[in-house]
Amino acid sequence: MNDMTGPLAMEDAAWASVQTPLSVEALSEFCADIERLIRINPMLEFKCWENRGGGVYFISGKNSSQETPFNFETAFSVTKLADGYQIAYDSGIKSSTEIKIEASDSGSKLTIIDRYDRLPVEQREQHLGEVDKSISTWAEYTQRYILMWQRWSQFGLWRWYMRRIWQPMKPSGRRITYMLLWISVVEVALILLGVGIYFAEYA
Repeated sequence: MNDMTGPLAMEDAAWASVQTPLSVEALSEFCADIERLIRINPMLEFKCWENRGGGVYFISGKNSSQETPFNFETAFSVTKLADGYQIAYDSGIKSSTEIKIEASDSGSKLTIIDRYDRLPVEQREQHLGEVDKSISTWAEYTQRYILMWQRWSQFGLWRWYMRRIWQPMKPSGRRITYMLLWISVVEVALILLGVGIYFAEYA
């Protein structure tokens, strides 16, 4: 069961949780790849992704989670926690994102928490257009990715494609590629069907 909601009671924050079939250790290892984890979010289109070393990154791009998309630009640092990771942003209305990992009956539970306590309360309403509303979608797509990862990561070609081709793509490029792949599958299936009918009739 997935649990997606926000904001948290008594806090200016939002959260989303999903179940995964991975063990706590495997999920923690998966989430350690912060670039992959963030790029899974289909609402974010990156213009720049710079790894400055020591767990510090700089990113810029466009966030499409609001009705009117907005640009973002910030540096952030990643800290390993006992139960996950914390991403602390240097600028913007969002102060941090916590990646929380827990054991569950089905494997593990991943919770993403966005906190918006950087600005004083009286100033936050002036920046509502910069609130990242993609957290539920991000959690859902992360869950989908993990299910694919569990099924296909044993194949080197799949890992290479997802790392080198899929991951740097813009979200629109991923959608187009997905549609083209399915069209190709259908075309091949129709060709094979035609060949089968031919041999059934005339062979």
